[in-house]
Amino acid sequence: MTALKIEQLRKTYDGGVEALKGIDLSVDDGSFFAVLGPNGAGKSTAIGIICSLVNKTSGRVEVCGHDIDTEREAAKANIGLVPQEFNFSVFEPVESIVMNVAGYNGIKRSVARHRTEHYLKQLDLWDKRKVPARNLSGGMKRRLMIARALVHEPKLLILDEPTAGVDIEIRRTMWEFLTRINCDNGTTIILTTHYLEEAEALCRDVAIIDHGEIVEQGTVNELLSRSMMETFVLDVDSTAKARAVSGFDVRLRNDDSVEFDVPKGTALNAVFQTLTDAGVSVSSLRNKENRLEAFFLRLVQSQRDESQDASSDSVRLGKES
Repeated sequence: MTALKIEQLRKTYDGGVEALKGIDLSVDDGSFFAVLGPNGAGKSTAIGIICSLVNKTSGRVEVCGHDIDTEREAAKANIGLVPQEFNFSVFEPVESIVMNVAGYNGIKRSVARHRTEHYLKQLDLWDKRKVPARNLSGGMKRRLMIARALVHEPKLLILDEPTAGVDIEIRRTMWEFLTRINCDNGTTIILTTHYLEEAEALCRDVAIIDHGEIVEQGTVNELLSRSMMETFVLDVDSTAKARAVSGFDVRLRNDDSVEFDVPKGTALNAVFQTLTDAGVSVSSLRNKENRLEAFFLRLVQSQRDESQDASSDSVRLGKES
């Protein structure tokens, strides 16, 4: 079964801004799916349309087999949304926030109480159930929004940058919880994130959107296999000398190590020899951990270069005519 199916989805805002340019997307039931893209790419617009918060210009969207135009309530009942911004009353107690959403979705009070307790305990918030939401830390508020989105037990959970501003320990805890509900409950999860190590660690399938178009889609392994470059990190005795080595795009990292890209299959002995000849001593070398980030950055930059070239050609042809 397909949890989400999008066909030729378009959105043009007042003023002519074309946020989505006819995207097609299919997310299988039970998938853990990442939608990646730079700011302004169209990710939030697509999520808004799926959740019936934004009106589409044209196209078709199905959620768990329900068309959002003809079966809107049935489609919405299958969606749990965790938006970027906190959108609950900060004066309400934690337990009430989750219970009220359960009631809104028509869940009996006895069932709502049981589920509220279950999800608040799962997300380490049960001890805070009587506390007004304004007294929670940022990470606790994020977890509260996940509990609220799950209380009606939707088949599709959409998380729009759920770990933004959360420290690494809480982020890892949230990763474990999301992996558990995906594997154990079969909940389909769609994640947007700027932490690309998050997408690589959690997700099996990825779509990359840029300027309102899906420019790549497939499994994480498929996308990474298309990259013809590998990124390595080196600890060296002189970053200045390393950056001056010809033949490599060498970049300085915050920890005073350097990273560089080499074509797949390049013999590392040749790399070491080139650095040695330049007077650079290497104390360690390792693969850059986040391969998806490197692929994403190269892809987005390539798309922008192509767009700029097309724009330049258009200007040149206009002048010639």
